[in-house]
Amino acid sequence: MPDLITVREYAYISVAYVGCPESTIDHAYISESAFEYLCDLSASFSKNGAKIFELAGRRKLRLDQYVGVIETKCGTRIEILPKHISQTVDESIDSLVEKERELLKKMLRVSLHLPYRDVGEASLSRFKQPIHEWVIEQFLYHFEILIQHGLRFDYQRVQEEQKYLKGQLQHVKYMRQPPAKKHIFPIEHDVYEVNRPENRLIKTALDLICKKTSSPKNWKLAQELRLMTGEIPKSQNIAQDFKQWQSGRLLALYTDIKPWTELILSEYMPVSTQGSWRGMSLLFPMEKLFEHYVAYHLRRELKDWQVSTQVSNQHICLYGDNPIFRLRPDIYIQHKQTKRKIVLDTKWKLLDQTNRAGRFGLKDSDIQQMFAYSHYYLEHSSEVILVYPYQLNKFDNEISLKFNVDSGEAILRVVPFNVEKPENLINSCISSGTVCL
Repeated sequence: MPDLITVREYAYISVAYVGCPESTIDHAYISESAFEYLCDLSASFSKNGAKIFELAGRRKLRLDQYVGVIETKCGTRIEILPKHISQTVDESIDSLVEKERELLKKMLRVSLHLPYRDVGEASLSRFKQPIHEWVIEQFLYHFEILIQHGLRFDYQRVQEEQKYLKGQLQHVKYMRQPPAKKHIFPIEHDVYEVNRPENRLIKTALDLICKKTSSPKNWKLAQELRLMTGEIPKSQNIAQDFKQWQSGRLLALYTDIKPWTELILSEYMPVSTQGSWRGMSLLFPMEKLFEHYVAYHLRRELKDWQVSTQVSNQHICLYGDNPIFRLRPDIYIQHKQTKRKIVLDTKWKLLDQTNRAGRFGLKDSDIQQMFAYSHYYLEHSSEVILVYPYQLNKFDNEISLKFNVDSGEAILRVVPFNVEKPENLINSCISSGTVCL
């Protein structure tokens, strides 16, 4: 069974040594082979412009804003959780980890449009396993339903030689055969079988689960499903089979299991890794998860507003007559009746509104970026909004700033967004055409 280390964003990971302290959620100690694998992984990511780790010494790494699970070649699994909750005095580490895990599940369901089985609070409280086991559990649940309703079969065209006629005789081939083979018939016919791209991919994911899961419950169910689907071959070309995955009324149940199959087989990484090692690795950038999460709840709650993401119809410069340096705000909303426009940008960072001397932790580049959005998208006629995670007693009230321009509407609002109760904060602050998150 693989070793499991649970840490949070920006935690340190060091090589274990004799007498080293016990691992915590903010500083973990792993074997030298696992550490070397992470260093190699970091180097391969850096070549493609993705920053997953940062060297903090010869034998120490610092994690960045990526969450999920990494499995090393030696079997060590590192679970990386979001860091947005401060531990209270009377709260245990296990309770804190469970809160962060539940938050990550919510954000993944929204961002990846995952069909999720709502098992109720009682079952959730019993499921105290890493995030990859939750993904495996959801895959097995949907596969079991698929088996109960019946797998889809498909006609496959087969060309073979037989001593009897079946289907269509290939006349040209038959006429060219030597006299000694006149009793052999080259034929072509269709076979109704379970070998189709969707089933091959699901079987491949199931085989991987049987090797990777550490949960006895998941392993038992995976083995039972494996016995039921022994006639299905594994996929020989995963990318090609995903391209051939069909949809439609007859394949409705396959729609629910597809994203879970993609998660397991694609091994969500920010960039492709080199080599043939295939571990149970799932990495997601928290900035993007937070952006999708905020946009999802805005669409759900603001019925009178059109919510768009990654709008990019404005540029900050011209080179001759050609616009360059595109401005791309995270979220752009417009009221359907009044046409009032507001630009929002999400930042996954913890602010401290009591730190006025340190400008609350806001970065110059973020403020300058919001000024450009205000000028080019809104002509300073409406507010721009920076959205940061809510923190009790640290950042639980809006910070209102005014840009130094003549227009009185050039307002920058920095607002807290409660990721655990997003609907409450949105519903309580919508009034007179102004959106407050």
